[in-house]
Amino acid sequence: MVRTQMEPGWCLDAWRGQARAALAAGVPPEDLQWDGGAQQGLLGAPLPDAPEAGTGLVVPGRFIELAGAVLCHRDPNRHGLLYRLLWRIVKGERRLLERATDPDVVAASALAAAVRRDTHKMKAFVRFRQIREGEEAYVAWFEPDHWILDRVAPFFAKRFAGMRWAILTPYRSVRWDGAALDFGPGGVRADAPAEDAREDLWLTYYANIFNPARLNPTIMRQEMPQKYWKGLPEAALLPSLLREAGSRVRDMAEREAQQPRRRIPARPTPASVDVGSLAEAPAQAADCRRCPLWEPATQTVWGEGPEDARLMFIGEQPGDAEDLTGRPFVGPAGALLDRAFADATIDRAAAYLTNAVKHFRFEQRGKVRLHKRPDAGHVRACHVWLQQELATVRPDTVVCLGATAAAAVFGNAFKLTQERGRWHTLGNGVRAMATVHPAWVLRQPPAARESAYRGLVADLLSLSSGGP
Repeated sequence: MVRTQMEPGWCLDAWRGQARAALAAGVPPEDLQWDGGAQQGLLGAPLPDAPEAGTGLVVPGRFIELAGAVLCHRDPNRHGLLYRLLWRIVKGERRLLERATDPDVVAASALAAAVRRDTHKMKAFVRFRQIREGEEAYVAWFEPDHWILDRVAPFFAKRFAGMRWAILTPYRSVRWDGAALDFGPGGVRADAPAEDAREDLWLTYYANIFNPARLNPTIMRQEMPQKYWKGLPEAALLPSLLREAGSRVRDMAEREAQQPRRRIPARPTPASVDVGSLAEAPAQAADCRRCPLWEPATQTVWGEGPEDARLMFIGEQPGDAEDLTGRPFVGPAGALLDRAFADATIDRAAAYLTNAVKHFRFEQRGKVRLHKRPDAGHVRACHVWLQQELATVRPDTVVCLGATAAAAVFGNAFKLTQERGRWHTLGNGVRAMATVHPAWVLRQPPAARESAYRGLVADLLSLSSGGP
């Protein structure tokens, strides 16, 4: 028989050190006596130290997670149970934890579940009270069922990072000074304030949010067991709230309906703008505040091309390169579009290129600005500028590149997947067609990209074939 000691009994690192030493010494579970509780004993040889180089053993991460929870349980046999599981895993039962009916797995899972429930209750029912009026320091008293304070304390440190607080339990305490957790000995209930000056505010708030129409005493006691009530200031209100719930519900049912006091404000309509000539419009658009895209963008990207162009291409929005240069279709998608123009014998210099949205919408990821599709509100806000370009250039033919551009020209009901490559006649007699955006071609998997590109070129070739 070999004996070992665990201090403290809930510490995962301490248990792992002892278990590693026992494995290295080849001690089977039935010959290893863990100290503490029912397993305490003075007989047996002490466990030799674990080799400094380690055992080289690798166990599933799920087991480590399970062990961390089980060790916090008060069951005195938990150390031996975990070592037995570890021994079996190391000796070849690598998938032991997947056997839900195995007695050792069942026992360990039950202990872990009890610890998780206790942890959840502590997070829900700890109530801090101010130590002294005017001093931003707080103390809470809590009586957990298991050794969970070390496990839960980081949660409170993160949630109340800006407070100085302490949590006292019968077996251990923890203090947070805004920078680090400091664990110490346990205390007694009298060490924590019985109440504080802010308690009345909390009780008033709780009484107002208590909904008698949803009262279910059985569920309530399951979710908030009475053993926790002594630490909850709102528990003093429960008898009267429960007693008056019936009459309050009847009053609510008999009361006349009232108009809601709060109304959801309507979506603001973009301010109207008096658009000048095509030469003046870029300067006007540079000051546009009709949607919030102007703020993170570098600049407004206006259309480019001859004012009397017979052919107009409309894209979605500027990309990263366009936002930096102030010119449309100069990035990777623009380079692919130039290649498609060459294959379709289209002279870019003779065409007018623009976008449905004039500012770059993106999501910042570190140093990278990732394209983010504009929503309908952005397209609507920019519609006045696109209409100005169409009215001034007066092209004979319009090609929409992508679904956003198509929606801006044909309306939101337009389905690019169904209408791609089909010619339409707009209200002013202009013929128009929609195809895919060159950026869509670039997003295709390598195996499908060339086919997607050929499809784009085929759509553009219909321009020279005369269209409808």
